[in-house]
Amino acid sequence: MIDLNFLGRSKTKAKLKKTYTEAKVSYLNRIRWAVSMFYFGMGLCFATWASRIPDIKTTLNLSEGDLGSILFALPLGQLVVMPFSGKLVTRFGSHRILIFALSLYVFSMTNLGLAVAAWQLSLGLFVFGIFGNLSNIAVNTQGVYTEVLFKKTIMSSFHGMWSFAGFMGALVGLGMLAFELTPYIHFLIVAGIVFLMMAFNYKFLIKAKETVQTEKKKLFSKPDSALIWLGIIGFCCMASEGVMFDWSGVYFKDVIKAPGPLVILGYTSFMIMMAGGRFLGDGLIGKFGRKTVLQISGIMISAGLFTAVFFPFVIPATIAFMFVGLGVSTIVPTVYSVAGKTPNVSPSVALTTVSSVSFLGFLMGPPIIGYIAELSSLRFSFAFIGVFGILIAIMVSRIKAIE
Repeated sequence: MIDLNFLGRSKTKAKLKKTYTEAKVSYLNRIRWAVSMFYFGMGLCFATWASRIPDIKTTLNLSEGDLGSILFALPLGQLVVMPFSGKLVTRFGSHRILIFALSLYVFSMTNLGLAVAAWQLSLGLFVFGIFGNLSNIAVNTQGVYTEVLFKKTIMSSFHGMWSFAGFMGALVGLGMLAFELTPYIHFLIVAGIVFLMMAFNYKFLIKAKETVQTEKKKLFSKPDSALIWLGIIGFCCMASEGVMFDWSGVYFKDVIKAPGPLVILGYTSFMIMMAGGRFLGDGLIGKFGRKTVLQISGIMISAGLFTAVFFPFVIPATIAFMFVGLGVSTIVPTVYSVAGKTPNVSPSVALTTVSSVSFLGFLMGPPIIGYIAELSSLRFSFAFIGVFGILIAIMVSRIKAIE
């Protein structure tokens, strides 16, 4: 004889378990979405600035060399705060630092639109870089925490949101140019959008305390060698990214001779493919492995930049910039994901170490492009950066941390 009461209790327990599981999955997805939107907000701010670089260059009457020197201020600001950013995130929590830093990152972006002299733009970019670095370490720490919750690689999708924001920022920039709005008004509109996104998502950031190393270390102690090599790979990738962010519009205007609004076509095509590659990256890494994907990515970077150099026409250059976008898409997310899981090192400190080396690419890439262009040509400077993709493919094959 069947115990109907027991059967009823079993069904109730199963139903409750199913409801609990669905609620847990829903909450985890909400956390993932919230963290994704902070990546999106950061990408939108940077893309908004990048989309107006050619316009600001013309307004301030800057040469390639002048612009290269001024662009040096942004990564310099990032480097100045790097020795402290990881420790600040560890001490106060990545969720608090992210809200604080991103708010000031947005505010400093709007100030760039007020610059009427080269020194003002340099100062504005320096401050922009400081809060950009703090936001970067904090948001990537949140990304590492979220990966742990999901127990699978999802870092590329987070960086995909950053890249998708870059694409949207380029489209918005195109619209602002069409309506002939000044950079300051453009930046204010974007600032309002980002603050709204923060208001709807900040409650879902992960409030976790990091495990700090028991062994007390000096501020400038020698970092883990594996993190340094990961940083060098990031350096080569970010140098290529920095060139595309800061010089793709200028390249299409001065070398490709693209008409009117098509000046940002190269930047837009790069951002589209970088975003697409990042959304597909986690699946590709799961299927083929990190090492294979990163080696192919490095080759694609070189192939794209060399194609743009040897075929300086709208269609070939657009396709070439797409290849560069695909090439850089998975490298930084993968490097950060590996670094964030380094044994005996807190995620924020590990990310700071890798970022400190990687962002030297942003520090050196764009200014070097300007200086080389001043001495020879913009095409030759792009070819110089193209070598970095080959270096990535070689280094990835020799690093055991990447499997």
